[in-house]
Amino acid sequence: MNRRTLARRAQAGFTLIELMIVVAIIGILAAIAIPQYQTYVAKSQVTRAIGESGALKTAIETCILNGQLTVGAATGNCDPQATGSNILGGNTKNQLGVNLPTGTSVPMVSTPLAGAGADTITATLGNSAAAGISGKTIIWTRGADGSWTCQSNVLIKYAPPACPTSSAS
Repeated sequence: MNRRTLARRAQAGFTLIELMIVVAIIGILAAIAIPQYQTYVAKSQVTRAIGESGALKTAIETCILNGQLTVGAATGNCDPQATGSNILGGNTKNQLGVNLPTGTSVPMVSTPLAGAGADTITATLGNSAAAGISGKTIIWTRGADGSWTCQSNVLIKYAPPACPTSSAS
């Protein structure tokens, strides 16, 4: 072999068919991974909303123990001190009627607390949430014995075991 033949072989590189096979493999892997990632993101957002809305349970229990049975800003009323979340939607003012930062919302707490009906915390997932869960709700309900249960209307594949879906989706 002469030098020219050796130089040509050293510079050969990949053939077009080899590159096309690599691109096809990457496409197949992406087609499998992207939907799984989207499901993962939606599940994590549902879990986050459950945690953010569930955090109000302690504040509500404290209000009930202190005899503050109405949510509001007046003296003697309960302030659950909900903070705005960018994945919730619908409520642009907090429980006391104060405007929240743009793009944030809070869960709503039923009033009066410990009254005739069940106390509830309702969180509605907003437009910033994943497409499959936007507009869905998570509801914490306080029983007469002081225990809390969680229900949601998100698809079963997004609902964690601690907060099952109430629909047959």
